[in-house]
Amino acid sequence: MKLPVNRRVDESHHLVSEDGLSVWYTIQVSPHSRIQEAIFERPDRMPSDDECMRWLKLLVIGAEAVEAPGLPGAMTRRFEAFERNPEREAPLA
Repeated sequence: MKLPVNRRVDESHHLVSEDGLSVWYTIQVSPHSRIQEAIFERPDRMPSDDECMRWLKLLVIGAEAVEAPGLPGAMTRRFEAFERNPEREAPLA
């Protein structure tokens, strides 16, 4: 899987495992922060905690991924990890 930067997502950022789990991974980069996002999807059921955590350990580096709220009955789970560098942010006026 090729890792995307700045949300230019296409099929090179998508992988389907042998057991049918779809995995999408993106990174958004700015001068002072970075957002990593991983999405897990199955056609028949919601992905389990175990299978999501196994992938998150491999994909998300340098931050803790937090699950974003989803819709009831959805077969998709989305995780985000935010990294900030306050030294590079513009000062508040």
